[in-house]
Amino acid sequence: MSTKPQTARRFTLKTLSAAAMVATLGGLSALPAHAQSTIKVGVLHSLSGTMAISETVLKDTVLMAIDEINAKGGVLGKKLEPVVVDPASNWPLFAEKTKQLLTQDKVAVIFGCWTSVSRKSVLPVVEEANGLLFYPVQYEGEELSKNVFYTGAAPNQQAIPAVEYLMSKDGGSAKRWVLLGTDYVYPRTTNKILRAFLKAKGVKDEDIMEEYTPFGHSDYQTIIANIKKFSSAGKKTAVVSTINGDSNVPFYKELGNAGLSAKDVPVVAFSVGEEELRGVDTKPLVGHLAAWNYFMSVKSPANTEFTKKWAAYAKAKNIPGHKDKPLTNDPMEATYIGINIWAQAVAKAKSTDTDKVIAAMAGQTFKAPGGFTSTMDKENHHLHKPVFIGEVKADGQFNVVWKTPGPVVADPWSDYIAENKGKKNVPDLKVK
Repeated sequence: MSTKPQTARRFTLKTLSAAAMVATLGGLSALPAHAQSTIKVGVLHSLSGTMAISETVLKDTVLMAIDEINAKGGVLGKKLEPVVVDPASNWPLFAEKTKQLLTQDKVAVIFGCWTSVSRKSVLPVVEEANGLLFYPVQYEGEELSKNVFYTGAAPNQQAIPAVEYLMSKDGGSAKRWVLLGTDYVYPRTTNKILRAFLKAKGVKDEDIMEEYTPFGHSDYQTIIANIKKFSSAGKKTAVVSTINGDSNVPFYKELGNAGLSAKDVPVVAFSVGEEELRGVDTKPLVGHLAAWNYFMSVKSPANTEFTKKWAAYAKAKNIPGHKDKPLTNDPMEATYIGINIWAQAVAKAKSTDTDKVIAAMAGQTFKAPGGFTSTMDKENHHLHKPVFIGEVKADGQFNVVWKTPGPVVADPWSDYIAENKGKKNVPDLKVK
């Protein structure tokens, strides 16, 4: 019996197998490395520069959550693989790093940004690539994107309630207002909303002082002196601070040096939490305020578990500062909620496809460390969040003096901005 047909058949099979392998490899060449076994997750936070004081710990929060999710089997049977980059507090670099994450690293989602100027830099890149960004910090609103989920507070979930509290009898019945911020989009837009809100409450222009300083500003002597002068007019004065990053350290130090106590001129901050107070002598600051949607000192079983997990993780990973004195804060909670509900949405969608995940995100819930169930709104890409106002304590923690009865629905387009009339709090889901 001739062996030629068999030899020919073996050759044909080998040829077909080789061709199939080439075709398969060719088809995979555009996919990310390890696509079969992992889902890549982008981590876009400043690990150097003026914002590193606030953002570095958010990178670590994402990594902790990824470790937890992977320990439970990952998502869709695959492990999450973090891709960490450092945009270095450089706003154009945020856009470049985002492009790298989406087009080269092929990440399924990005967790990142702190400042609104970094988010605004990233936004067109994410929209063009139809990627996904989870943004974990309070912001000025006036934005809605199909490709962004905002897990921090909109103005009606932080800024407006804080000012209402200071106007109330319990908050000291403030009549004059200093709006003090870092010079970029978040403070300026927030203060535009607050100025309109104050005017609606009958506050006159001469009773509002507005000042801005650059990123990294460190000399607050003149500004504090001006605040003292402004507050000497006989009306109760309060300061609303939207100072961001490491400038908070010299601001609070100068406040203490000048002897401006919370009893004289209370300061309510929107970007100062436990982490920012780490490098400050907080004894002169006792009684000054911060408004957030979470504090480390909130008492709930979920928060006890969260703070214990963070302390153990920080020690195991030898995280500077936190290995000895572990602290949690609001943007960490918002980051933690974000990655967990994203993972839930991917599981529901059975896919990491952006449009499928967006659809699955609507109505996702998560038992948040703050003790409330956080719900992703079915339409407006914002979380329903409770509001807490806390007083600084001598140990750098906060004593909650006021809170909402439950979660508040976000209002991205503020009702106090006239040109927002008629705008719907729903993003355009059409592909741009």
